[in-house]
Amino acid sequence: MGVPERMNRKDAIDLAGATGMVVFATILAFNQVVIKVTNAGFGPVFAAGLRSALALLVLGLWLLLRRRRLEGIKRTFWSGLLLGGLFTAEFIFLFIALDLTTVSRVSIVFYLMPVWLAVIAHFTLPGETLSWRRTLGLVLAMTGVIWALFDPESRQAGSLLGDALALLAAFSWAGIALTVRLTRVSELSPEGQLFWQLSVSTVGLLAAAPLFGELLRDPTALHIAGLGFQAVFVASLGFLFWLRLMAIYPASDIAAFSFLSPVLAVGMGWLLLDEPVGPGFIGAMCLVAVGIVLINRRRKRPSQVPQNVA
Repeated sequence: MGVPERMNRKDAIDLAGATGMVVFATILAFNQVVIKVTNAGFGPVFAAGLRSALALLVLGLWLLLRRRRLEGIKRTFWSGLLLGGLFTAEFIFLFIALDLTTVSRVSIVFYLMPVWLAVIAHFTLPGETLSWRRTLGLVLAMTGVIWALFDPESRQAGSLLGDALALLAAFSWAGIALTVRLTRVSELSPEGQLFWQLSVSTVGLLAAAPLFGELLRDPTALHIAGLGFQAVFVASLGFLFWLRLMAIYPASDIAAFSFLSPVLAVGMGWLLLDEPVGPGFIGAMCLVAVGIVLINRRRKRPSQVPQNVA
């Protein structure tokens, strides 16, 4: 994937980079809580569409202030539509999943995406063969997810349909990463890739929203603020901040922090939403975290981190 601009590359992550990744992982985890709360005021798919529309506006302002132009949009039309279509599907699944089940269960399943990407890449991408270490990580992560989903305390508050939709969201996210690797959208700047995701999903999500029930559920200032948070700090500027880190630090070092988001999301679900998280669920979460770290510990290549922000 391209990077926004040439910067001073570093051979290893330093304190500033580590701090940035911890902050970013915390924002992503908190975002899962925000989505669930926002769904109380808006229909899930409608909320996802509004988020994309607002984030597209923020991206436009960013480009204007930075005096940057989007280049290569026309030549990536079909792959851009595919990228945006997968992004649309991902957030239909994710927002409805968070409407049906707990943040803890969704996060455990959704952030398992590196596992599915590693399995698919093993068969489709050269140089992506599963090593013994990554295979062990895959097994540990899968074991942790199965353990978590069958945890008695968590299962009572969860939903099988919500869990399944979270899994479909993870598959869609893996599809986005592969699309960026294998199609012409890899030639675009980060802003160009984000443009395709946000523009297509704005149209797709808002058009599909009436098919999924009521658009409004008595929205309040809290729910509107939640949409604003998602649009500014996650779907637009958050994505660009993450790409800035990718431009400076080795991708493998950045990927090593990916286990933090599900761990923090589970903690925030328990702390902020009073979701049941028993000892068994915590043990399962630790297995998933270790598995994700092992899967991401491989050769340092700039394309190995999934190209998306949830």
